[in-house]
This record gives sequence, C-alpha cells and structure tokens, in this order.
Amino acid sequence: MQTALEVVGWLGSAIVVWSMMQQRIVRLRVYNLIGCVVQVFYNGVLGVWPVVALNVVLAAVQVINLTRLLRYRHSDRTYDVIETEADGGYLAHLLEVHRADIATYHPGFHGVPPGSQAYLVVTGDETVGYVILRDAGDRVAQIELDYVTERYRDFTPGEFVFRRSGVLPKAGYRRVVTAPGTVEPYYPKIGFQRVGDAYELELAPA
Repeated sequence: MQTALEVVGWLGSAIVVWSMMQQRIVRLRVYNLIGCVVQVFYNGVLGVWPVVALNVVLAAVQVINLTRLLRYRHSDRTYDVIETEADGGYLAHLLEVHRADIATYHPGFHGVPPGSQAYLVVTGDETVGYVILRDAGDRVAQIELDYVTERYRDFTPGEFVFRRSGVLPKAGYRRVVTAPGTVEPYYPKIGFQRVGDAYELELAPA
C-alpha cells in the first residue's frame, strides 16, 4: 500500500513538472490542474495539510484561468486584427522566427507572393498569429499562410480574420479558399467547408 501511494505521489509531481514544459496555454493549465489534484489526494492521505492547502489553491487558480480562457476565446475583446505590409520588416521577422514551425504545418508555403495582403492577430501587445493571402480573382481570397503561434494553437484566432473582424468583406472579397496541404487544419471548427483538398468559406457581406 505504501509503495503504491509513493507511486501516486511521484506521478503527481511528474505531471506538475510536465505541465510546466508545455508551450500551449490550455495544455499547461489542464496538466497542472491534474497534477495538483493528484498531489491533494497523496498529501491528504499522508496528512500533510500545508501541502494539501497549497495544491487546493493552485488547482482553484487553474480552474479560474481555464474558465476565463475558454469563455473569452471567441470574444471580440480578446483579439484585434491589424493589416500590415506583406513585404514589411515586421512580418519578415516573424516569418524567420517561425520558419521551422511553418515548414512543419504549412509545407506548401515558400514565401510571400508579390501583391499579397497580410493581417496580424494580436492580443494586447502580443502577436499570436498572422494570415497572408492574395487576390485569386472573382473576389476570392486565396490563403497563402495562416499561422498561429504554438502558445495559442489550442484556440482559433484566425477566425477573427475570416469571420469576426469583417476585414475581408470590406476589402471586397466574397469567399476565402485555404491553401492545400495544411497540417492539422482547424477550418471546419469555424465554418469552412471542405472542397477537394482545401476548405472554403462564403463571407457575409460587409
């Protein structure tokens, strides 16, 4: 019994450590919450009440933060969409910083095509993603790159470019078509329909 209890204690500690290694916000908080709950059980059995109290507080903090994150993930107060120069220095910097990650999730992207448009998705002073697209004719916006930083990949900030901000209808587009070959596409979650090896979204009029 004692050995099994020790295994539970070590497992709880390992989960807490593992949670701190996560880059994605939601995963970090979920794993940390699980680790705290395991520690509450383990230290409760042993009667180590100060550690129990600490982990109860930490678990409550994670529940509050998770609730806030999930409640406001689709809120217009969470993200802003800012148009930026597609050939500008800031976007070039972001593309270089995320070059390896972009190659993993967007293997078909090989640079910004001439005449492209670019939009940043920001929360506060942090850029959490960016979208690069070009005019494919007939009022269709062809996505060249739709990138979200790993920290925010459990969310769908790109929806603020395509659905909520209204920037594309204002620019004269009536439909959005994704780049083919995107790894782990999230588009069905925000209303895109699969057409062949890509996804399409009909835009509401501005």
